[in-house]
Amino acid sequence: MSEPIVLAWSGGKDSALALAALQADDQFEVVSLMTTFTREFERVSMHGIQRDLIISQANRLGLPLVESWIDRGANNAGYEAAMKETLSELQLQGIQTVAFGDLFLEEIRTYRDQLVQSLDMKTLYPIWGLDTLLLAHHFVSDGFQAMTCCVDSAQIPDSFCGREFDTTFLQTLPKTADPCGENGEFHTFVYDSPMMTTPIKIKLGAVHRDGQFVFRELQSPVPNELTSSGETR
Repeated sequence: MSEPIVLAWSGGKDSALALAALQADDQFEVVSLMTTFTREFERVSMHGIQRDLIISQANRLGLPLVESWIDRGANNAGYEAAMKETLSELQLQGIQTVAFGDLFLEEIRTYRDQLVQSLDMKTLYPIWGLDTLLLAHHFVSDGFQAMTCCVDSAQIPDSFCGREFDTTFLQTLPKTADPCGENGEFHTFVYDSPMMTTPIKIKLGAVHRDGQFVFRELQSPVPNELTSSGETR
């Protein structure tokens, strides 16, 4: 039998690639996605994507979304407390493994391992160590579609924010940047993939700056049609 697991879900391309890898492996069954939101804004804590868009992804993927909530400005202790609460609830449902879409940052992996293993749960990294340039090109050629929603302007130009993640994007990306943005150069939102039933219609909104980070609003002109499950506020 396949092992039921939960996948940490940011809404970006690495999460989508991790999901594709897991769904191609008979050893595992992804039974839910898990996203951390900031309570005051109802946005993904990492890069500010609106909660409605994440719910739209989960709907098209046919997977329930488990929500973990932190307060604005939460430190590591606040994040860890929220995660432990959410993971403890998943444990009660028989889930013992959490998958992540990390690629090569050892310190991040160690941090996640320590957090998850403190609850006697296991971690899984289905795309760990893969060549990021090849992975990025496979993302495009395999029919995934994503838009950049945040860039670190200290690493790449502001103009990369709000751009389609495609072959042209990869060809014009500075050579110093990782093709998958693993060092935080940019973040993406996946609006279509081979696993989704239909694309998510999005339009570009306003540009916001927070220090060196530039954010582009991504908005859906279609009202959200799904409420998530497993919500913890």
